[in-house]
Amino acid sequence: MAIFLGIDGGGSKTSCLIGDETSVLGTGTGGASNVVRVGEAQARESLAGAIRQACTVAHLNPSQIGGVCVGLAGAARPEISEVVRRIVAEIVPGSVEVVGDNVIALEAAFGDGPGVIVIAGTGSIAYGRNREGQTARAGGWGFAISDEGSGHWIGRAAVAAALSARDENPGPDARLIEVLMKSWSLEAFAQLVPVANATPPPDFAALFPAVLSLAESGDRIAREVLTQAGTHLANLARTVLRRLFANGGAVPVAMSGGVFSSSALVRQVFYNSLRSGNPDVVINPNVIKPVRGALELARKGAAK
Repeated sequence: MAIFLGIDGGGSKTSCLIGDETSVLGTGTGGASNVVRVGEAQARESLAGAIRQACTVAHLNPSQIGGVCVGLAGAARPEISEVVRRIVAEIVPGSVEVVGDNVIALEAAFGDGPGVIVIAGTGSIAYGRNREGQTARAGGWGFAISDEGSGHWIGRAAVAAALSARDENPGPDARLIEVLMKSWSLEAFAQLVPVANATPPPDFAALFPAVLSLAESGDRIAREVLTQAGTHLANLARTVLRRLFANGGAVPVAMSGGVFSSSALVRQVFYNSLRSGNPDVVINPNVIKPVRGALELARKGAAK
């Protein structure tokens, strides 16, 4: 029996699936394994932990795995993909393929068919393929200049909006600042601006749960930030749709990532905004798990 491993190496967590030709046999999770964000040592620890956990659940040894596909942001950079390939090869003797997180998400959503996937996790990107096999992307160019609607963008936008509101009126919106400070373990307001402007930048994505919680309790600024995020993500999808599906039609669109799975408001705004300009698109209401695409690509790699 051939055994395969799919890995989704994210900026916040790592997910693994082990399976045979048709079934999932085990799952595992670990910490962040995005080498750019956390470094090689942390990525190695997260990947090793997630792989071993999945093997334990499946009652298998890593030496039994014949093929691996790893999806992660930044895989287009050879120096990044090679580091991850080397780390996984230290644990698993089988062949290791490293592809972009957009590639495994597209596979999970549509297989070999056409469609557009929008990913909103720590970062964000829209990626699609048309019926002729042509592909296109929008966004995903890094936190400093892109990744609109992502967890990082939401955290940064929340800090900016909270400070702007404080400039206008120091009283009513102070709660958001207090919650954001608590998320970063800051004790005084005087610490917030230096931390937010630090080099390297702080973990803005770590603020997303606080923004989500405040939005669900009715906080005006938090809801505005999540609304903007949903609109930005719809715009990314719209860009890819224009490039690949100029004639419109019932193009399938799917969502993936922690921002979508955690925030009903972001999903609603994304759906309404995209449908307002593209009424024929067919949006999958379920949030796709890219790791399933990684497992399927591992199987396909072995078949080739």
